[in-house]
Amino acid sequence: MTATALASKVGLTVAPCHRRLRDLETSGVIRGYRADIDPAALGLGFEAIVFVTLKQVERTIMAEFEERVTSSPNIVEAQRLFGSPDYLLKVIAADLPAYQRFYDEELAALPAVERLTSTLVMKNLKTNIGPPV
Repeated sequence: MTATALASKVGLTVAPCHRRLRDLETSGVIRGYRADIDPAALGLGFEAIVFVTLKQVERTIMAEFEERVTSSPNIVEAQRLFGSPDYLLKVIAADLPAYQRFYDEELAALPAVERLTSTLVMKNLKTNIGPPV
């Protein structure tokens, strides 16, 4: 949405709207802007949710695990969880054979992995909408 459209929607003129947006950016409330890209349009229409349980949960192992996860372009979301499993990863790939290669070559090679459990995404109902503001 443009700043002009936003200003109209919230009942402000453009200048105060710009000022408030700049304040939200400066304070870190707005972390950035990005394009909403459809992975399937890029040939990456296969998605899996992977639950990861580590053999050991200690600081150095988790740091190495998290570094490898965050540097992998096929892992598009990652959360560390309380309880079991330890991590939840969202993985995209071209198709099932590409996912299998990624699983065998990268996921299984992550440090201290005890168990990987994959669930294949059948349909996305709601994705990346942000917080309810």
